[in-house]
Amino acid sequence: MSTSLSTGTSTTVRFDAVTRRYGKGIALDRLDLVLQPGVTGLLGPNGAGKTTLLRLLATVLPPTEGAVRILGMDPDEAQDRTEIRRRLGYLPQEAGHPRGFTAFQFVDYVAALKEWTDRPERHAEVGRVLDLVGMRELAGKKMRRLSGGQRRRVALAQAFIGSPDLLVLDEPTNGLDPEQRASLRGVLSEAGRHSTVLLATHQTEDVAALCERVVVLDAGRVRYDGPVRELVARAAGRVWLADEESRHALSSWRVGTGRYRHVAHEAPPGAELAEPTLEDAYLLLRGGRADADDAAAEMTA
Repeated sequence: MSTSLSTGTSTTVRFDAVTRRYGKGIALDRLDLVLQPGVTGLLGPNGAGKTTLLRLLATVLPPTEGAVRILGMDPDEAQDRTEIRRRLGYLPQEAGHPRGFTAFQFVDYVAALKEWTDRPERHAEVGRVLDLVGMRELAGKKMRRLSGGQRRRVALAQAFIGSPDLLVLDEPTNGLDPEQRASLRGVLSEAGRHSTVLLATHQTEDVAALCERVVVLDAGRVRYDGPVRELVARAAGRVWLADEESRHALSSWRVGTGRYRHVAHEAPPGAELAEPTLEDAYLLLRGGRADADDAAAEMTA
């Protein structure tokens, strides 16, 4: 299923029948996608094509087939690609950094690459984005001496340089504690008021808390594209609590109360209905087991 939302706002990204191959393998398969201002969550299993999609958006990769337009420009054209990068914030899943740099020096280096040539103005911007992610007080600390979560926040800071029109973030909350994740949600929510933010993650709770729209990608194709609330609503009547585990459930696990939560198309014996979450709906959409495509077809019919 692919039903792009239309809110009357300008289109930031358009993918038309985009395919990306690696040798004989297909990472993206005739993908159609439109992104507009706001925060969109991107969910999918490992190998679904999420990182490839983000790398195309970041102009790191070209498509094998199809057309990509970002901010009204063609990333295949060198001049357009340079302009897109000026207006883009990108956080890869694995963000490298010179370990001899301080946090400030690393973000300042990225700002210089983005052609912030006025030194006082650039340094003020570096301070602003470090403050956004709660790292101003550690700006002078060497990157190699920071914790994993602190390095992740510095990597996030560089993505916010210049309040970009398009933010492409791959697993931005990795390594962050609950308080830091909550703080980042506030930053991203504010960014979504004027920018297009695409948040790729395995954390369904981040998408549920932050995003109005979610795109579910699987095997290089869009399985769902629409409001989070509508996807969750499709799981109503298919989530159950029971005293015993059922082997017929698509997915089940023991919760803190000692009972078992089941995601299933039919009620286990003695079960009672539970309020569905986005995670439940995602599991149902994928099918939970080898029959994922059949379950997805049923959910989107």
